[in-house]
Amino acid sequence: MVFSSIFFVFTFLPVTIAAYYLAPHRIRNGILLLASLFFYAWGEPVYLFLMLYSILFNYVMGIDIARKRRRRAGASLFFGVLVNLLILGFFKYYGFLAENIEMFTGRVLPKVDLPLPIGLSFYTFQSLSYLVDVYRGRASYQKNILSFGLYISMFPQLVAGPIVQYADIDAQLRERRESLDKFGQGVLYFIWGLAKKVLLANNLGAVHTAVTGLGSLSVLSAWVGAFAYTFQIYYDFSGYSDMAIGLGKMFGFELKENFAHPYCAGSITEFWRRWHISLGSWFREYVYIPLGGNRVGKFRHICNLLLVWALTGLWHGASWNFVVWGLYYSVLLIMEKYLLRRVTERIPVLRTFYTMFLVMVGWVFFFSPTLDAAGIYLGAMFGRGVTGITDNAGMYYLLTSLVLFWLSWIFAVPVVSRITVKNLEKPDGWTPLLLTAHVGIFLTAAAYLIHDTYNPFLYFRF
Repeated sequence: MVFSSIFFVFTFLPVTIAAYYLAPHRIRNGILLLASLFFYAWGEPVYLFLMLYSILFNYVMGIDIARKRRRRAGASLFFGVLVNLLILGFFKYYGFLAENIEMFTGRVLPKVDLPLPIGLSFYTFQSLSYLVDVYRGRASYQKNILSFGLYISMFPQLVAGPIVQYADIDAQLRERRESLDKFGQGVLYFIWGLAKKVLLANNLGAVHTAVTGLGSLSVLSAWVGAFAYTFQIYYDFSGYSDMAIGLGKMFGFELKENFAHPYCAGSITEFWRRWHISLGSWFREYVYIPLGGNRVGKFRHICNLLLVWALTGLWHGASWNFVVWGLYYSVLLIMEKYLLRRVTERIPVLRTFYTMFLVMVGWVFFFSPTLDAAGIYLGAMFGRGVTGITDNAGMYYLLTSLVLFWLSWIFAVPVVSRITVKNLEKPDGWTPLLLTAHVGIFLTAAAYLIHDTYNPFLYFRF
């Protein structure tokens, strides 16, 4: 089940909201847990048992770590982390590992053809966050298994984040306050996210799919396809995150923002402070800082960055494409840290263009099926193996998508959202015009859901 579906918007969500608010406060976590398990089982009923195992195992391990305290809890923490990583590794990386062992050694491992459980990477990282936070004393262990199960499986952020660190939501699982104002904010977030996904990301995705399906590319068509994907993945993922934050607010939860207008960034360093904030925070808190972060010598700091970004790439998928994508960013970050800082500071007018250029190049590794395909596509962007600078297909997709591309750029900068939020914060902010606009956006998105069959979520792959 996805948020951008008629069944979710007009059946599942209204029924869940009604059941939640009609129930007494003491059982509302249980209501949300049942709804979340149903939500997950709708698409993958078999893997529901894997999630239930993860809930039970990590619940027990959290109790064990808390009771042993830090002087004897290290072994329990190690065991808990190991089991979680082995489960993730088996389902997500076994095929990749087997393929590379066969390639480099000739030894053939048994084939295991299992689909990747949706959301496994996200809820595994949340489980690891729980165990580490309890071990460190940042949060107390969860005594109520229903509340803990809700933390792992809560449907607003289950299948594509944002990744919620346990210390950030511990108090909310125990007690939170729902209100009409917060519910209204949640509705707004959901409408904005749905519009991003359905009206922008899906249409941009259709352009990208059409371009990559061409038999040959010109320089223009290659850049049109890369531009379309650059904004497709932004509106796809940030739209999902907005819907998740909005749904959380509807049930009284405050989830942290996951995007902060990343395409306005003036450097790659700033870009990654604005893009998929929850993943960056997770790797910084649980990998980068424990390795020593930037509080070590230059050589070790560089090694830390290379390792963290290789792992970040691998988290996104079991493919060398993603590893290279991660290492690509680690090299850029190292260069900015030690070589390019003064250059980017002295030429501020070029910051955003420099950042966007490098980000668009990076997305080619992300959307290409293989490294060879990425190399061919990048070659086309820079004039190698192409039919020319321009071609009829490139001009057609550029001209027919020009309005879509302009809208994509306009809504990627904070001007529109800041004006809207500023008006809504006024006592009389809900003007008839603003209300009509939001109703119109929602109905337009709903109409697209009825007639448009192209409706993937890109981050479901990860």
